[in-house]
Amino acid sequence: MLHQYERVPQHYQLNEASENAVGSKPAPAISLRSSDESTSDPCTFQFEAIRPNVFRTTFTTPQHPVPPFPSVKRVAPDFGGDAPEVTTDLDRCSREIRCGKTKAVVDWSNAPVVSLFLDGVQKPVHRDLNFRSYAVDATGIAHYSVYKKDTLHVGLGEKAAPMDLSGRGFIVSASDTFGYDAYRTDPLYKHIPLLINVTPSGCIGTFSTSHARGTWSVGSEIDGMWGHFKVYRQAHGGLEEYLIVGGTVAEVVRSYAELAGFPLLMPRYMMGYVGGGMKYSMEDSPRACDAIMGFIKNCEKHDMPCSAFQMSSGYTVAETEPKTRNVFTWNRHRFPDPRAFTKECHEHGVRLLANVKPYVLANHPGYPDLAKTGGFFRDPITKKTAVARLWSAGGGESGEGSHIDFTSKAGYEWWYNGVKALKDVGIDAMWNDNNEYNIPSDDWQCALETVNVPGGVARNDIGLWGRALHTELMGKSSHDATLEAEPDARPFVLTRSATAGTMKYCASSWSGDNVTSWEGMKGANALALNAGFSLLQCYGHDIGGFEGPQPTPEHLVRWIQLGIHSPRFVINCYKTNPSDNLIGEVIEPWQYPSVNPIIRAAIKRRRNPPQRWTGWGHESDPTVWSKELLKGDSQYWFGDAMLVAGVYEPGVSSARVYLPRKEDKDPGFLNLSAPYQHFESGKWHEVESTWYTSIPVLARIGSAIPVGKPAPTTCLARDDPEFPNIAKDDWRGVEIFPPPVAHDANIPSQADGAPVTDGTHATTQSFANQWLEDDGTSRVEKSELCAFEITYSAASPEEIQVGISMTKQGGFEPLWTKNGITVVLPIGEERVVTASNAAKGEVLDAGRDSKGRKLWKLQI
Repeated sequence: MLHQYERVPQHYQLNEASENAVGSKPAPAISLRSSDESTSDPCTFQFEAIRPNVFRTTFTTPQHPVPPFPSVKRVAPDFGGDAPEVTTDLDRCSREIRCGKTKAVVDWSNAPVVSLFLDGVQKPVHRDLNFRSYAVDATGIAHYSVYKKDTLHVGLGEKAAPMDLSGRGFIVSASDTFGYDAYRTDPLYKHIPLLINVTPSGCIGTFSTSHARGTWSVGSEIDGMWGHFKVYRQAHGGLEEYLIVGGTVAEVVRSYAELAGFPLLMPRYMMGYVGGGMKYSMEDSPRACDAIMGFIKNCEKHDMPCSAFQMSSGYTVAETEPKTRNVFTWNRHRFPDPRAFTKECHEHGVRLLANVKPYVLANHPGYPDLAKTGGFFRDPITKKTAVARLWSAGGGESGEGSHIDFTSKAGYEWWYNGVKALKDVGIDAMWNDNNEYNIPSDDWQCALETVNVPGGVARNDIGLWGRALHTELMGKSSHDATLEAEPDARPFVLTRSATAGTMKYCASSWSGDNVTSWEGMKGANALALNAGFSLLQCYGHDIGGFEGPQPTPEHLVRWIQLGIHSPRFVINCYKTNPSDNLIGEVIEPWQYPSVNPIIRAAIKRRRNPPQRWTGWGHESDPTVWSKELLKGDSQYWFGDAMLVAGVYEPGVSSARVYLPRKEDKDPGFLNLSAPYQHFESGKWHEVESTWYTSIPVLARIGSAIPVGKPAPTTCLARDDPEFPNIAKDDWRGVEIFPPPVAHDANIPSQADGAPVTDGTHATTQSFANQWLEDDGTSRVEKSELCAFEITYSAASPEEIQVGISMTKQGGFEPLWTKNGITVVLPIGEERVVTASNAAKGEVLDAGRDSKGRKLWKLQI
């Protein structure tokens, strides 16, 4: 957006028609209309309360309509029975709306200015820029607001490191960034215009629903008159924006989820190690089907459990020249019998994801019919199918073809039927790839046959409707076709690009085609944290690097040690080299025999809760606001039990880690690696981390981590003929981390309100932790849950009391509950476990595990 044709109306009047329509009772909204005499295209500004902490703003003209296909559907106002208070001062051209703990003030004495306040906080958490708040800019708009220096800005889906976006400018669009720089490249793969400003005293989320291209300047522009400011510029259409207020960033993210949709549940098989690599599906000799089966058998040989495999697009490569990728076709030399191949993979317990791309090369057998029936975009200049150069074979190879227009009935249905055909031969899930829609012209035209066209919208150009709209509709088509093919199974779609709306259909994403480098491995943490703020669930990276040189043994180990502590753990790559442009090299976890035992042990302790900023839930700790921790690239919360840090240089055997402090009597952390020491919270610690042992993984004292078998398992009591060799999920352990027995008078009291210890006794604080389980395979609508709570307390130097309870929400009950649960104590913890008063039955001594940890068996 290099043009600038800003027009900022300076005079507004109440929209009397809107005001009268609400009746005599003041509405928690306001509608204004520009009244500048020179304005031939009047602007309408509207502001309304939606929730006690959520507000909707629109800024439109007859030529700048609200987004015709918003990424979030408009919701009806809901204040939980506590009606907002509305006060209007016409003399001052001001209206105040108070909702719960939030106050909104709209001033229209000049250009409209919105200010938002939290109770108890004098300064606004958000304020528009005086005299320049809302501007019409050629075909689009610009929204200016005050920039708060020295605060944290996060979100925007997926942006280059560091995590803090302050003082930087970004393109709001998506691009196929093969081999990107994790600290510099912009844009990357996601189109999510959600920016969250986080401060110790309150947070504000600003979210645009448009799929059109745009930019966000987060304090990177400075003007002598205007000072520091933020500005969101949208290339086409009017503004529809939600302002979300919260005392903490968690409150803002949750409210955003209530608008955009909560993360989808992923199937159980995506919780394990997922293999991949371009080379396997590109092989002619041995055939690709045999190469993939060879990989699966090697996983078994090396005892590295693999639950799924990502099939790259080599299975679609034509057998004769030109050997390009033709989506939804099969190379019958590489895969003579697709159903026999998928069945054999399933017999080994491995699910299959098939790579699918939303474009069709001109030599594809289906291209003529799609062009004839209008399945592609139209070029307004040629009046014919719009043609572009598209990736076709190996690194840098391209050919002419066309992108599918998912607003066309022909294109949408062709894709839908293609997905169903893949499901019919046993493919488990779709891998929506190359779906950034790098269209060269905003003027290309959409059919608009599968979407609702709002009244008054006459334009069908991709500029207004948005390239990213097709990313979302591609996700919907893949999701719905998958669901139709297996109505009772949990649909799973992996997507490389995404909008806010895409994640209603796709349960996973990743950071795209990264590069093998120590710096890239570190920067990926920041990408993951901003993805999490933006609700990109089951997110991760291609471990070891998609492109670039092979990692060294040390580097591969370090990356896997990080990767197992991410929501998605996949080793997938396409490492081009001068002598092999089409197939490339792969990373295999057993490729360095000297480190196989280390990698095997890491894969078997794979976990997958969300990654979060160190300050999440610890905003009162001043150190979490330090520049080092705002970078977000060195450490993170993994769920709410573990604090994970990495080692990002070769030859380094320790890491500096900060352990956040939530309150004065925080019980601290336990090092899960040798020498297994107790660390005080609220301090920086140098943690020993040799590469052949582990990166720093520290458990929060008082937490609990449920664990299962180190292999793919099923909750089904009956045998599944498609997956006859899957292990039953009939064992569950739970690792607990009680306060250690204090042998040092310097160790502080652990309990809130408990007596200070004498330096030789543990404290009596009780801890409670909960988790949910389902069968891991059923549709969300049909899935039934079991809720579990484990409580424990260290009442004496000799005893730990433990209780476990289960609450069923439906008829489902995990297989393991009949065998009870195994309580796993930390290494060196020798106290006896007994049943709490609330627990039933006795506690049995179950010996020790391979690490020497003490085990105790407890009935549910």
